[in-house]
Amino acid sequence: MKDQRKTILYLMEYPIDLPGGGQMSTKTLCEGLAKEGTFRPVVVCPHLLKTTGEDYDFDIVTYPSDENRELSKFLRIRNFLARIGHFYRIIKKIRPDLIHVSMSESLVTFGFLRIFGIFSHIPFVYTDRGLCFGYRAHSKAVIKATMKHAEMMLTTTEFNASLWRKEIKVPVKVIPNTISSAFDDYDPQKRDLARKRYGIDSDTAVIGFAGRISEEKDWMKAPDVVAAIASTGIKFKVALVMSVYEDRDEEIVRAVKDGIRRSVGPEGLIYMQDLDQEEIADYYYLVDFFIMTSCFESFGKAAVEAMSRKCMVLSTPVGGLTEVIGKEDDLYEMKDLPRLAKRIEYLAAHPDEAQKERDYFYLRYKENYTRDRNIKGHIGVYGSILDKRG
Repeated sequence: MKDQRKTILYLMEYPIDLPGGGQMSTKTLCEGLAKEGTFRPVVVCPHLLKTTGEDYDFDIVTYPSDENRELSKFLRIRNFLARIGHFYRIIKKIRPDLIHVSMSESLVTFGFLRIFGIFSHIPFVYTDRGLCFGYRAHSKAVIKATMKHAEMMLTTTEFNASLWRKEIKVPVKVIPNTISSAFDDYDPQKRDLARKRYGIDSDTAVIGFAGRISEEKDWMKAPDVVAAIASTGIKFKVALVMSVYEDRDEEIVRAVKDGIRRSVGPEGLIYMQDLDQEEIADYYYLVDFFIMTSCFESFGKAAVEAMSRKCMVLSTPVGGLTEVIGKEDDLYEMKDLPRLAKRIEYLAAHPDEAQKERDYFYLRYKENYTRDRNIKGHIGVYGSILDKRG
């Protein structure tokens, strides 16, 4: 029997099983849509890394992509031109009712088709997971030109929405990034289990860092943060999770690990790599203070993940992170690491205040960033666009 659901096609330039805010949010959204049943989600992305299409509740169409394309301008251009052809063939074959462009490079790619009138009969929306002022001039020009043909832009924060409303005329709506269903339920017993697993006593704080490797995450500042905390004399260990994709990522991993060990010693670092969503959800139970070192961040999915596990979250005040954190006391400047260290020292010495922090972040997650809120928001957007189109 033919599927009567309207098809939503998601265009991506990274594999959906590569850890990252855009990939994980799209995966979670598509899982929710598949379960809800109103729409049929289909993801278009490069070849999967560790999973297969059978591992998902929704359809995935893959295309070849050079994972080391950032190493040279020639590779970037070749990969971009190839992606235009892949998108054209896949869209023509799938014939979706609506296209949702999930990443900026994919929008630029799709834009070279859409600006010339190709697929003009298919409505599309774009989720900007960056920041309006963070794009190179030529990329921003293509984005603005492409958005003239869009039905709507979605952003993950009101901060970014306010910037784009000054630049484009199409409606801009805020739907935050969301986190995996693995984070839905909080189990207080898992914190004790996680600490016992790694032999961490009640007097030892755990400082957490987690995320994929990218320039925006500013990973090489993590050792400086650890050194500043160590200077206070508090008892702590570091739980570090990193996700690698390109060949050069392993070199960055080694440098970050070596830098942290200089402050805490080999026994003071707990390192994990390339965790799946269930594993990373359990990881956060281990963490007391989760720290973001980003120099550029449009949203900060890892901060929300940590909130869902009642971690205390401290972050640089960049981009959308200020809005996500929502509390000035938990923001710090990289040039003033003693402020961050003193904040952690104070909370480590005052358990009642630390508990208030945990409660604050967990409530913030429940009120603003749950999976159900995100899925309902997207269903509303898709429905209004397709109803208008008839």
